[in-house]
Amino acid sequence: MGSIVTLTEAASIGLHSMVMIARADEMLNVSKISELIGSSRHHIAKVMQRLSKEGLVSSNRGPSGGFVLKKEPGEIKLLDIYEAIEGPLNVQTCPMNRDHCPFGKCLMGDLSPSVSKQIKDYLEGHTLQDYL
Repeated sequence: MGSIVTLTEAASIGLHSMVMIARADEMLNVSKISELIGSSRHHIAKVMQRLSKEGLVSSNRGPSGGFVLKKEPGEIKLLDIYEAIEGPLNVQTCPMNRDHCPFGKCLMGDLSPSVSKQIKDYLEGHTLQDYL
């Protein structure tokens, strides 16, 4: 079944962590991000590992280690972060992923594609720089 775009906890952690890293004067590690966001260290570590794998951050080990952006804040769109965690954000046309509606007209009207497109456009149109 299709769905209107959702913001999972992992995507939320990714977005918030990236803004915090961009704003920070020092490197932030998993423990510090966990403290600031209020999520488990384990979940944050998994999300940050994914963001690192996708080339958005690099990590440095050690007592003064943490995460640093691999690009300038103005080059990292919120959509890049979302899609690094959730995969491609596709605009939904039918909540049931059907080519033909059995009712002739969608019961949801154009709500599903409209909301999905608004969210995608918002994420595409904003970078980390907008939150500094």
